[in-house]
Order: sequence, then structure tokens, then C-alpha cells
Amino acid sequence: MSEKKQIGFGIVGAGMISAFHAQCIQEIDDARLVAVADKIPDKARQAGEKYGVEYYDDYHKMFQRDDIDVINICTPSGLHLDPALAAAQAGKHLIIEKPLEITLDRVDQIINACKKAKVKLACIFQRRFDKAAQRLKEAVEENQLGRLILGDAYIKWFRTHEYYAQAKWRGTLAIDGGAALMNQSIHTIDLLQWIMGPVQSIFGKVGTFTHDIEGEDIGLAILTFKNGAVGVIEGSTSAYPGFPSRLEIHGEKGTVIISDRNITTWEIEGQAEKPEELFAQEAGSGSSDPTKINVEGHKPQIIDMIAAIRENRDPILGGAEARKAVQIITTIYQSSKTGKIIIL
Repeated sequence: MSEKKQIGFGIVGAGMISAFHAQCIQEIDDARLVAVADKIPDKARQAGEKYGVEYYDDYHKMFQRDDIDVINICTPSGLHLDPALAAAQAGKHLIIEKPLEITLDRVDQIINACKKAKVKLACIFQRRFDKAAQRLKEAVEENQLGRLILGDAYIKWFRTHEYYAQAKWRGTLAIDGGAALMNQSIHTIDLLQWIMGPVQSIFGKVGTFTHDIEGEDIGLAILTFKNGAVGVIEGSTSAYPGFPSRLEIHGEKGTVIISDRNITTWEIEGQAEKPEELFAQEAGSGSSDPTKINVEGHKPQIIDMIAAIRENRDPILGGAEARKAVQIITTIYQSSKTGKIIIL
């Protein structure tokens, strides 16, 4: 039997997050990093030399390669659209860093372009692939917690003034799409809606308290879910020195709390046994240092894309799923601006 051809990957954007993608691709036997691209020639060259692959300062040229099957887009958030549309038109499957884009219109353009070109689309929300999150999702689907009544997401992180100053796009409305919610809090917000179910209404309030940026460094929201439960979101990059993110899920029969990637509370009526192996995992936290974010969740999403290509199916976390967190966050911004409760 002939050996399977490795799936070829190309990366657009040679910033910090691209290193996570490159590392994972190079650790997967079934994958091969073929090339990288960045509009800044020196950054493209440095990345190419670091990974021992071809490099380009024009991603359109990279997209012409027949040995690239998947494009990983690692540009700043509000610069995902153009390379995504070009890659889809070139017939390349897409893995895009969160958020898929910074407005629903731009998100929908990417989703529709991929459908039209019949290419596969995945968005990085690696927290869904954590063992603790998977175990909680299973418990909720099995109704172990009973009727859900309260779900909260707390992301009280810290970013220095230098963090925003060293990359001028950070904290801007045009390219970051906001700040603390759209950039840092989006993973936990995605987990919240994934566990609790669709959101029905949002009342939000955002503000900028400690940083010289356009976007918010504190964002709050009161949520009503379609299942009747309620909840809150608190996201910040001003909470010195930075604390682990928390997801708190309460049902009529129990409570589960996840801190970063660890379960810290598992109290369910009638359950003596707890998933002890998930209470003390090693966990990289981006609460105060963005370079400490754990990248292990990227790997299963890349592996899933390879499987989706081979099996001719949709990736587990496609465009429709990725759209949900962006809708929640942009609705919080809209509610804060208007002072009104917004019905989704």
C-alpha cells in the first residue's frame, strides 16, 4: 500500500502566534510546513530561515504552489479577510486564528467564500479541545448538572502599556476590533456559549481605564441564554498582575469551575467520584504574558483539518461555530454604545 501524502501547509503572517502554528505543524507526522509569508520582507525571511522553508513577502505567490493544501492565517485579527478570500479562491483550505474576523459582515464574507470555493474552513478555538472543557461538555450533555441556571466567564488578565505600544494594531478598532473582549477574552466567551447554549439577549458595558488605546480594557455583560439560564462576562487587561481565566457553570444539581485548563471545582449531587486527573494539569496561562499561552490545543485542530480533508467532511470547529463568539462580543459593544439590551 502506498504511503499517504503529507498535507502541505503555508502560513500567512510571521508574528508571535505563527510560531505556535509552525511548531504544531512540524510536530505532526501527517503534516509538512512548506512555506511562510509576511508583507515585511525581513520577517518573512527570518521565519523561513527559522523553519527551513520557502518564504514570500507576497502571499498571492505562495498560494500558487501546488504543494500547499492548507493556509494558516496568523495576521492581526482585522487583516484576516483579504488573505482568506484569496486563499479560498486559490482552492486552499483554511485554518484561521481567532477571531475569524472582527465584524459579522467580514466573518460571513469568509464563510461564504469558502462555501463557494468548496474549501474547508476552521477557526482556532483551542480551549474547546482541553480535557477539562471536554469533560464538562460531556457532563452537561448527559444532564449530570441538571437544568442549567447560571454560567459565568471571568477573564481578569493584565497587559502592560508596552504590550500595546510594541504592536500598533493592538487595541485598535480597525484591526483588533476592540481589545480585552475581542482579543483576550474570546476563548473563554466561546467556551461559555459552547457549554451553556445559544445566547438570547445581552446588556453590555465597556470602558478604557488604564491603557491609551481605542478599544476596551474592561468589558462586562449580563447574558440571558435561550434555555432560560443567565450569566455574566467580565473581561479585562487591567487586572494587575493578571489572574487565571475562570469558567463557572451552575446547574440545579451541581457546579463545575474551570480555571485556565484545570478543573478546580466538581460538585455534583450524588456523585462521589470526581475527574481527579483533570484537577492538576500543567497549564500555560496568558493571564499576564501572551507568550505563555498553551499551544497544545492548536495541534488537535490541525490534525482535525487533515482528517477532514482525507475524509471529505467539515472540520469540527468551522465557520458557523467561530461566528458565535464574534456575535456575542460585537453585541456587547453595540449594547454598551446604545445603553440598551440587545436581543440576538
